[in-house]
Amino acid sequence: MSDARTLVDAHHHLWDLDHRPQAWLDEPGHEPIRRTFGPGDLRSAATRSIAGRRLGGTVLVQCVPSIAETREFLALADADPLIGAVVGWADLTSPEVGDVLDALRAGPGGGCLRAVRHLVQGESDPGWLQQPAVERGLRAVAERGLGYDVLIRSHQFPQAIQLAERLPDLPLVLDHAGKPPIAGRELSDWERQLRTLAGHPQVRCKVSGLVTEADHEKWTVADIRPVWDVLLGAFGPERLMFGSDWPVCVLAGGWNRWAATVEELLNGFSDREIQAVLAGTATDFYRLRHPGKEASTPCS
Repeated sequence: MSDARTLVDAHHHLWDLDHRPQAWLDEPGHEPIRRTFGPGDLRSAATRSIAGRRLGGTVLVQCVPSIAETREFLALADADPLIGAVVGWADLTSPEVGDVLDALRAGPGGGCLRAVRHLVQGESDPGWLQQPAVERGLRAVAERGLGYDVLIRSHQFPQAIQLAERLPDLPLVLDHAGKPPIAGRELSDWERQLRTLAGHPQVRCKVSGLVTEADHEKWTVADIRPVWDVLLGAFGPERLMFGSDWPVCVLAGGWNRWAATVEELLNGFSDREIQAVLAGTATDFYRLRHPGKEASTPCS
């Protein structure tokens, strides 16, 4: 994705509620997104440019812990040129996780699998990522040249830091900047631990999911800027990547409002820095194919 006008959305979801229920959508407050979302809906929603760039590629991220969902996402990515990579799911605690990953990669669209993710934010064990079985599974991920998306809440940073220390060869990307408590305006602990994690060179960070950590109705750019400033100081633009967290971001303004916010945050940045945040970092981490390839062309 070397086109200077390309915009990459490094984090979005899709779901078909007629085919696969999403139990988490039953929680109060999720009514606006309690419906099916497909690639066409994303194209319709993402109409705003950022710094003159239009959406040209995306990374589709797992929603539920399901191998079947991952297979479906891989096949979808293989058929839709907008989707350049998939972050799937596999049971990291299973002794057969390596075989499962190999089977996924050998199946339809398997070349689009670039990383895996587990919903660590929902695990009560404060050392889940350090469980021997999980660490063995993550080593299998690294051995296959895949990355790992770290989904944690701000109180779970110690797990992510230990993971980065113990598996330096596993490429990591922190989803949603570790979910800083923006609405509560208490960022000091989050900042301290984020900077520690950022000290590990194999870690990247997604500028995504921030608006849903703020007041959904009242947030402004001024609420997001302190987090942006910390991320920029900790990672630099060359280790940050734009993500929408669509359609979850619909709960707090939607794709286009978030895009306008990111454009404002990038005001005054150099072309090189903008390229990194809006395309380069994600392209490098997920090894994205060039946008516009024929749908019949497998991910490579």
